[in-house]
Amino acid sequence: MDFETLVASRRSTRGYTSEPVSLELMNEIISVAKRAPSSMNTQPWNFHVITGAPLELIREGNTERMLAGAKVDREIKMSDHGYQNEHRNRQVGIAIQLFEAMGIERDDKERRQDWVMRGFRQFDAPVSVVITLDAALADDTVAHFDCGAASYGLVLAATSKGLGCVINGQGIMQSSVVREHGNIPEDEVIMTCVAMGWPDDEFVANHVVSTRVENDEIASFVGFED
Repeated sequence: MDFETLVASRRSTRGYTSEPVSLELMNEIISVAKRAPSSMNTQPWNFHVITGAPLELIREGNTERMLAGAKVDREIKMSDHGYQNEHRNRQVGIAIQLFEAMGIERDDKERRQDWVMRGFRQFDAPVSVVITLDAALADDTVAHFDCGAASYGLVLAATSKGLGCVINGQGIMQSSVVREHGNIPEDEVIMTCVAMGWPDDEFVANHVVSTRVENDEIASFVGFED
């Protein structure tokens, strides 16, 4: 498909079939994703592709710790105050879209908690790709930007192959669990993970399309003739 169609067809997939994803296909996807641009061609990223028993151990560890009230154990710096103002409004907006699609009522605490737990389980996807940054560049925000570019490249590459995926910060809430069972080297910083697999077309939340603000809210154009 052409690039514009590919971008428009991308969805955050939160429901998957149990069909496995082959090592060969994952290698093809990584080969495309690694063509993402990086500052001075530094290529600071690493892709750790996890499936099977190790991924199940990560799911269990994430879920058990979060249910027990453990503190968030991410390796990247986060805001102390969470999202605010328009960013918070957009976050709430997509949550409303998803809950309406799933038929989850505002006062249904059990189903709302189950939805949160799905995120910690990486949405039960058959594959998780953990994206890490070389620790020598941990404080280099340009390298963080490069990892973001690689993450988007990974998502688009997977979409072009018919897979579904979602960039999932919940999946690394307990990064020490991910590091242990994913065999992540100590000289790498865990940045995020991408849940990936074959989309379950009957899972209604997969058909939710998030909205985007108008260009005039986020873009300015200088030097153009009227």
